[in-house]
Amino acid sequence: MKQIINTDKAPAPIGPYNQAVLANGCLYVSGQIAIDPVTNQLITSSIEEETTQVMANLTAVLYEAGFGFSDIVKTTIFLSDMNLFPIVNDIYGSYFADEFPARETVAVAGLPKGVNVEISVIATKA
Repeated sequence: MKQIINTDKAPAPIGPYNQAVLANGCLYVSGQIAIDPVTNQLITSSIEEETTQVMANLTAVLYEAGFGFSDIVKTTIFLSDMNLFPIVNDIYGSYFADEFPARETVAVAGLPKGVNVEISVIATKA
């Protein structure tokens, strides 16, 4: 059985997908970019603000499904430029206590709407 998760506290999908799907106790959260769900505007003034908005969007989707960052078992970070890694990594890391999830970080040729960072997660209730 699967349950579709959507919240107005995170940006609406910009394509044929949902913010998240809960299936067999695992939450699969679609990649989040820095769209402010209140204004529907991209936040790209700085990589710090962009990453913080991405993390806020992930927080909203996780919360809607009854999950938190401690439930995340896997993340994928997509970057427009690997030189952004140290800043993104610091902000991302501040959302976790001491048990970090598995993760990969990759630089890609392009991301939706020309953003610099996109992050997706998988969470589970163990």
